[in-house]
Amino acid sequence: MDLFEYQARDLFAKHDVPVLPGEVIDTPEAAREVTERLGGRAVVKAQVKTGGRGKAGGVKLASDPDDAVDKAGQILGMDIKGHTVHKVMLAQTADIVDEYYVSFLLDRTNRTFLAMASVEGGVDIEEVAATKPEALAKIPVDAIEGVTEAKAREIVEAARFPAEIADQVVSILQQLWAAFIAEDALLVEVNPLVKTGDGRIIALDAKVSLDANAEFRQPDHAALEDKAAADPLEAAAKAKGLNYVKLDGQVGIIGNGAGLVMSTLDVVAYAGEAHGNVKPANFLDIGGGASAEVMANGLEIILGDPDVTSVFVNVFGGITACDAVANGIVQALQLLKSKGEDVTKPLVVRLDGNNAELGRKILTDADHPLVQQVDTMDGAADKAAELAAK
Repeated sequence: MDLFEYQARDLFAKHDVPVLPGEVIDTPEAAREVTERLGGRAVVKAQVKTGGRGKAGGVKLASDPDDAVDKAGQILGMDIKGHTVHKVMLAQTADIVDEYYVSFLLDRTNRTFLAMASVEGGVDIEEVAATKPEALAKIPVDAIEGVTEAKAREIVEAARFPAEIADQVVSILQQLWAAFIAEDALLVEVNPLVKTGDGRIIALDAKVSLDANAEFRQPDHAALEDKAAADPLEAAAKAKGLNYVKLDGQVGIIGNGAGLVMSTLDVVAYAGEAHGNVKPANFLDIGGGASAEVMANGLEIILGDPDVTSVFVNVFGGITACDAVANGIVQALQLLKSKGEDVTKPLVVRLDGNNAELGRKILTDADHPLVQQVDTMDGAADKAAELAAK
């Protein structure tokens, strides 16, 4: 889960990372009082979960409270790379002398954590990495050892931070690491980390991505979710405890086990090339021990997607028995009918493995006009793509 800047800034402050005072608002007029509290001047910053705000005009300096109202009005409602600005943060201004970059992230490729730092901050770090790779220090961080003072000094030296600010940066790196670990983050980034005219080092920007898989031990993170921007189908699936991701295609996918579902996405995409480039509409894993109720919940979510024109249920019975899946399909169709919701989208079902014969018999006996059974995965994918194209 990516955070808005103001949320990330608050999280940094919670872990004693030095930040400037700021407040978030959603109406232009509210900027007047906030700017007065901040000393009469403010930086007005669009709150969107994408980079490049400054280049898009989403960061402006307000010289007084009236100007802040005007600048907030200009930014609110802007479209920045497809993201509409609904909130702005007003932050205290800073006397910036130098700009730097620091971050911690999960390095999946090397199965470790990684620290990155550069004395060339304030610009896209991707640009620095591409044009001047020697200016970006990359230091692996052991998960057990973490960022000790010695490790923080190693990072500072590798990035060639000036000696007069080294101690401050060492302290901030340790505080950032504490936030990274305590909040179960995948990324904490400061760009820019600035040196002010009076010699202080301050996090002038904040970017944080949290690990949604750790939400069971981070109950406070639920309040950080941007529910207004959440896909309603993904929100409904989450409420039912389903592992669901919305995609751009037309074939709804249900499978048991992430590996099987991923393979199903590939097979459907390949089959869809022969039927007008039809693609998968979602990822939905009902899990290894799914009940008929879970199957019914999943089918209800997918049939509620207006983009879906056919559904492919691909199950290899193991812990999840095929008869439970078949019963779930029958129950879901009965449930939707009882709610007065007409099911008009065809379902292609491939059952194999544990209790497959019983599952097929249940579907055969139900004799639903929209349910077709196909024996093979490739054949079922082709049929689902064909039906979606129609």
